[in-house]
Amino acid sequence: MLSRRDLGRLVLSATATLAAPAVVHAKAKAPRLVVIGGGFGGASAARYARTAFPHVAVTVIEPQKSFVTCPYGNLLLGGSRNLAAITHSYDRLKRRGVDFIHDWADAIDPVAKTIKLGGGGTVRYDKLILSPGIAIKWGALAGYDTGAARIFPHAWVPEKGEQVTLLRKQLEALPDGGVVAFSIPANPFRCPPGPYERISLVADYLKKHKPRSKILALDHKDAFSKQGLFQDAWNELYPGLIEWVPGSKDGKVVRVDTKEKIFETEFGTRHKVDVGNVIPPQSAARIAVDAGLVNETGWVPVNPYTFEAVRAKDIHVIGDANIPGAMPKSGFIANTTSKQAVASAIALLEGREPPKDPIYFNTCYSHVGDDYGISIVGVFRPSEKGFVETPNSGGVSPRGPLAQLRDQRRLEAHYADSWYASITKDAFG
Repeated sequence: MLSRRDLGRLVLSATATLAAPAVVHAKAKAPRLVVIGGGFGGASAARYARTAFPHVAVTVIEPQKSFVTCPYGNLLLGGSRNLAAITHSYDRLKRRGVDFIHDWADAIDPVAKTIKLGGGGTVRYDKLILSPGIAIKWGALAGYDTGAARIFPHAWVPEKGEQVTLLRKQLEALPDGGVVAFSIPANPFRCPPGPYERISLVADYLKKHKPRSKILALDHKDAFSKQGLFQDAWNELYPGLIEWVPGSKDGKVVRVDTKEKIFETEFGTRHKVDVGNVIPPQSAARIAVDAGLVNETGWVPVNPYTFEAVRAKDIHVIGDANIPGAMPKSGFIANTTSKQAVASAIALLEGREPPKDPIYFNTCYSHVGDDYGISIVGVFRPSEKGFVETPNSGGVSPRGPLAQLRDQRRLEAHYADSWYASITKDAFG
């Protein structure tokens, strides 16, 4: 039986093998595969398409000229990374023959198979890979709009890194003894363990530089991913520094006041904060909503075998925007599912059967302190009921006192760094 570590290495090795290409430029009348979005899903899809289907013309529509990753953004807050370390250029993809249009994809016409650009002009496609990420539901939390995000940054949509940089500067300016508060939404949202890794690394920063400060984590939920592992680490590394309040104990933030710097909870408790991080409710990105692809949940239902949108032919939706069932909304899932989406799109375009019985892998590492990593692994398959986890396929890091597991925690932190290097190379290399 493979260990979880061996499984992770096997998955990354297989992914890297799929993505090792020779550049062949598409012919002028080649089938047109257009990708909207240059994040983990979109970049991975574009690279794999150039590798596996060199006869297809691949174009990415992405307004930014580089990509700032959400993974490892929390390490910037903790002080062990800088913005340059989590920023990735598209130059290598361009050298592989991927064409880029650095503009906003403003609207999709699924009938005409066209995309209207924000700067004017129209792009035609034969197949569309839509990987637009998330939209913040401004106003879903009372008092939280685009202006409020300048006071209480979300740092959850990377763009050019302004939000995560703003939050870092606020932590640096925090007086010793101040309160850092987090508002954590109900499921689903991008990167389920992300808020708790963020809490951990902010705690690490405060312990070193503002030791009299406190963290107040107000959560809509009563349980979260890798909860036991995170709380073990908090108790050992940051005793007395972090207070986590679950939803059933008045942890649901329902209103924020940026003038008074207040987080107000469901039962009327008003928490005065010095630095506030609001992770707001989310939906699929606006372009998916405007194209009529989402259902009542705000996310896009897809065929779990091909990722084709239920509500539109020839549009395959990957990454955080779709409804993933048992799978998390993660960069690894966006990367590993992008290959199946591309292979299915091209097969359908050419009148062939899409690949059968795909397997989707996810490994999610979290840093919780210096040389301290934890992880969760899952293996998923499509079914008539959607995406389901393969029984007995995954698991989490072992629990126990740090004195007994110090080498395990140190190695997992090392594996996390290796995973990040590997997946960013696979997507953007």
